[in-house]
Order: sequence, then structure tokens, then C-alpha cells
Amino acid sequence: MLSDRGFDLWADGYDRSVGLSDEDGTYPFAGYRQILNEIYNRVLMGKRKTVLDIGFGTGTLTARLYGQGCSVWGQDFSERMIELAKKKMSGARLYQGDFSKGLVEELRQNKYDAIIATYSLHHLTDSCKVSFLKELLPLLDEGGRIFIGDVAFETRAELERSRELIGGEWDEEEIYFVADEMKKEFPQMRFERFSFCSGLFTLKKQRMPGSARSSYVEH
Repeated sequence: MLSDRGFDLWADGYDRSVGLSDEDGTYPFAGYRQILNEIYNRVLMGKRKTVLDIGFGTGTLTARLYGQGCSVWGQDFSERMIELAKKKMSGARLYQGDFSKGLVEELRQNKYDAIIATYSLHHLTDSCKVSFLKELLPLLDEGGRIFIGDVAFETRAELERSRELIGGEWDEEEIYFVADEMKKEFPQMRFERFSFCSGLFTLKKQRMPGSARSSYVEH
């Protein structure tokens, strides 16, 4: 697993290395652009557009949303990534922090129409993914959505088959999403496959009719 120093060193070549993997349809970034485009379109379908990006990197996706008038907030643990992202969106509120330890205080004080995380949460253990999502859900405005695009598989068996096929290129330090295991914690979470090794998860916050309580459903 890369440290914050590792990401600082990788930052300047990050977009190029991701793009090459996506263009070649290879692990781990096959489907990357398609997933980001889908999240971009779905965020812009909303009437209000306050966006929180977890692990925004160089701002590949959020800079496009920012350019469409979205109010952008974000957290990343690489100073160099933040520096590059700020060049693309000077008015965004971007904070440094290790999200494996939760959100920084400034981000916990707001509500968001969309919370996005693209190829960042696989650095968390499975139990930390669950607890972090439970921390994020109350930060959604009514009708808000969480979008997670990442290396992901439908089942544990599918993940293991891919690990065998990929062999030595497989990154043993990453903890990839398994959809049917996540759905045990979030039964209404929606999973859409975008390549043999990637997918998009969606959770929507929706008020239950006749109730003051909110539930979290996919749509």
C-alpha cells in the first residue's frame, strides 16, 4: 500500500499511468474513464451540486464538475496531489488528511448532494469501508447519493479467479470491493459492472414516507 509519500512521488505521472491501463483494458484501471463519465453525468442530473470527493487525486473528475459550477469539497492525503488539483480548481475547499482515520472536521460540518470516491477506498480494510460509509451517509442532503467507482468484483470467487489470472501484477496490498459482501451491510446498495475488474456502487438517501427517519437506498 502506498504511503502519502508514495502518492506524492506518483502524483505527476498518475494520470498517464491510469490512462494507459484504461486504454489497454488491463488491470487495475480497465473501465476507469467510463466510470468517471457515468458519475459526472449522474451528479449533474441533480438540481443542487455540492460535491465531496474522497481521495480526489489530481482532480480528474472533480475539476470537470467544478467547471460546471459545482461547489467542490475534498480530502486527500497527498500534499502533491492537492497542489495539482488546486491548479485546476482554485475555489475548491481541499483538505489534507488520511481518510482511513475519518474525515477532517471541516468536511464533517457540511451536507452534500453527492459524495464521490473513485479508486481510493480500496486502501481501506473491508471493515473500515463499512464504518467509513456509515460516517458519510448522514452527511448527505435529502436525495443525495454516494458514488463509489473502484476495482470491484461481484463475488469473492470472482475476485480470486481474477487474482489467479493476473498473477504477479496483482497488488496484494490493496483490499478490493466485493459487491455481495458489501450488500450484507447495505442491502439496497446498487452495483454496476463496468469491466472485468471495476464497477460502480450507488447509495441514495431518501426520506421514508410518513417518517422523520431517513433510509439509504439505491437508484
